[in-house]
Amino acid sequence: MSAEGGVGKAQQIEDVEEIEVRDPVSAPDAEGTPRRTTRRFPLFTKDTARPEGGGRAAPSDAPAPARQWPVLLVLGMVAVGLLITALDVFRVGTLVIGSALLVGAVLRWLLPSVGMLAVRSRFTDIVTYGVLGLVIVLLALMAQPDPWLKIPFLKDALHFTVDS
Repeated sequence: MSAEGGVGKAQQIEDVEEIEVRDPVSAPDAEGTPRRTTRRFPLFTKDTARPEGGGRAAPSDAPAPARQWPVLLVLGMVAVGLLITALDVFRVGTLVIGSALLVGAVLRWLLPSVGMLAVRSRFTDIVTYGVLGLVIVLLALMAQPDPWLKIPFLKDALHFTVDS
């Protein structure tokens, strides 16, 4: 029986080597014919891939909050920033919200698995979180009245755009 199994496997290997794949996207099915003969993507997708780094941030036997600690940290910081803003300390609350997004960008950059903080590719997440966080922090620093950060050319640009 083992001799027949060995001959059968050798025949299967020869059959596999004869399969011709028409393009890089198509893959042969059980009968050896390509499933798709076009390089176009299907009209309706049946599944989506998890983003790179979208795995659990802690072992699977840990409780759910511990597995998603990066996104909970960022959301907690945003909640604290919103609470501070609601208590009428606008600038500090907005700075906390912007800092939360910058922390999210740093976590996405440093950690291999960040759970639900991973939404898109690693590069896109880092750029999105970083740019939005930086813009929010800069706007909070330049908010009127009595801005903490004064950029001279912005005042000149405003005078050119608004007539008094």
